[in-house]
Amino acid sequence: MFALTKRLTLRPGWPEDAPALSAAIGHEAVVRNLSRAPWPYALGDAEAFLSLPRAPHQPRFQIMTRDENRLVGGIELISLDTRVHELGYWLTPDIWGRGFATEAGRVVIEMARDALRSERLIGRHMDDNPASGRVLRKLGFIETGRSRLFSLARGSEVECVDLALDLAEPCSAPLPIAA
Repeated sequence: MFALTKRLTLRPGWPEDAPALSAAIGHEAVVRNLSRAPWPYALGDAEAFLSLPRAPHQPRFQIMTRDENRLVGGIELISLDTRVHELGYWLTPDIWGRGFATEAGRVVIEMARDALRSERLIGRHMDDNPASGRVLRKLGFIETGRSRLFSLARGSEVECVDLALDLAEPCSAPLPIAA
C-alpha cells in the first residue's frame, strides 16, 4: 500500500532502502526517542528492520519527500488487538518542525479508520520529547496517563506520556491511497 500527501509519499520499505534508512534514522537524537532502535544505528540494523515481515493489519511505511524522493522518516501502526493500534513514527532531524509528522500521521490515521476499521489509536512519547507530544495532540490525541517504556538506545526505562484517539467518528474526506 502507498499513500500520497501534498509533500510526502508513504510506501513500504524495500531492502535497497537500507543505506538511506540508516542515514536518516542514525542520529542519537532520533533513536533515543524510540523503544526498539539501537544506538548506534548501523547499516545492518536497517537491513534487519527492512527484512521483517509486514502483516496487512500492521502497515509500516517509509516517509519519502515527493520533491526529492528522499527517505526522511518512518511511520507505522502496531496492532494491539483487532480494533486497537499504536501509532509510531520518527523523522530525521534536518526536517523537524516542518509539519511532516503531522501530515504523515493524518493519512495513516485515516488508513486505521477506513482500511483497518480500528476503533482506537494509542500513542506515546517520552517525557523529555515534548515535540512528539505536540504532533500527537495536533492529530487529535488526548492524554490518558503516564507509563514507563524500555528504550533500547538508552538502555533503560524512561517516563512516557500516554495518549489515545477515538476513531468512532467517520472522516468525510476521501483517503488518497493507491494499492
